[in-house]
Amino acid sequence: MGFGRLAGVCVCAAPLCAAFAVMLAVSAPLQAQQLAATAASPKLKPADKTPPAKAETTRTRFIVNLERHVDFEVSALSQPHRVLVDLPDVRVVLPDAPGDTPVGLIKSFRHGMSAPGKSRVIIDVTGPVVVERTEIEKGPDGKSAKLTIDIVSASEGTAAMEARAAMRAGALGLGAVGVQPPVPKPAVSPQARAAGAYKPVIVLDPGHGGDDSGATRFGTVEKNVVLSFSLKLREKLNATGRYKVLMTRDTDTFIPLEERREFAERHQAALFMAIHADYTARASARGATIYSLRPQMADSLRRSAQGGLDESVLSGKEAALVQKANGDVGTVRSILADLARHELDLNRERTSVFVRSVINFMGGSTNLMDNPDRGAAFVVLKTAKMPSILIELGYITNAEDAQQLKSDQWRDKVSGSIVTAIDSYFAKLPR
Repeated sequence: MGFGRLAGVCVCAAPLCAAFAVMLAVSAPLQAQQLAATAASPKLKPADKTPPAKAETTRTRFIVNLERHVDFEVSALSQPHRVLVDLPDVRVVLPDAPGDTPVGLIKSFRHGMSAPGKSRVIIDVTGPVVVERTEIEKGPDGKSAKLTIDIVSASEGTAAMEARAAMRAGALGLGAVGVQPPVPKPAVSPQARAAGAYKPVIVLDPGHGGDDSGATRFGTVEKNVVLSFSLKLREKLNATGRYKVLMTRDTDTFIPLEERREFAERHQAALFMAIHADYTARASARGATIYSLRPQMADSLRRSAQGGLDESVLSGKEAALVQKANGDVGTVRSILADLARHELDLNRERTSVFVRSVINFMGGSTNLMDNPDRGAAFVVLKTAKMPSILIELGYITNAEDAQQLKSDQWRDKVSGSIVTAIDSYFAKLPR
């Protein structure tokens, strides 16, 4: 692979990834603008000096040199459009700054501490992007490392996903691999198109039920008020036409905790929201609290879920279909496992984004506890397969909160703020 210097930036003229080119059914080599750090340590050699390649604005490779091999997380966000690289507290060497003119998709970048013992590289990009590939390799000295991030425009990233889907369909004997000529379809009304469009599944889980009344005080019964609130929230979400809303219970019935979580996993929920009301001996405590799974447990569940993906992404029947179509079962399984791992990696960041959105909008409609963003190990939250939160709407043991929980006007206002939070979350969903 040859490199050239252009305004302090390395430009790569070789394909980003041969397999990626095959998936897109592209015959010509892929070109990519590349930003690379040239010296993380004296032992790392600068890039070879060859003529620069033509600038490519649909894909950019960003390279960071690190003092050692570390775990990392990369995510793409919108509003504003940027890529986040989360690292431990490690010495990094970034590429030369692009200046006033973007290099490929990248406008600027910066690095700093994001929390005690953690650092973050923020890459500002020119528009919606997808992180196509990440790779970390040991440096020539055996101690340092090089982190490579391939960033593509959202339109090209979508094309790649469609190509993968076509590849899977072909491997399963469901159609030819590659882009097929469009087949004319009869005209359909906008209403019919909307009805058939994909809608994220949101599972609402009103706590308690049946013989389990939950907390009771001031004539307020938790199982009843959280069900009433969840029904109102479902009504508002359905009215948007953007979501498919399911409930673990919509009557006064008891559902075991594990079954609530499994219900959401079985329906491949995009969001899981458990709805409760709090209880404490301190009568002055009031306000809503939003819980998500503790980071250590979330990481453990994610690693456990990722560990079994290679064998679970294809059923025996699907594997047999691949073989019948003369497909490579190992290749198909590897591709699907990589996609599934990527989704699991993103769910932690998605949960964090959702919590912040709920706090932001719900806080404008009702009281929140001090430090409302809290971690817990609730059974219903123990999943890595979807972003999941538990909302304590308020304290039944507080007279004012107890009256609010029974108020139709309060339910209407607060459920509306949560719908806005959900809309905002999906608008900037980390992908």
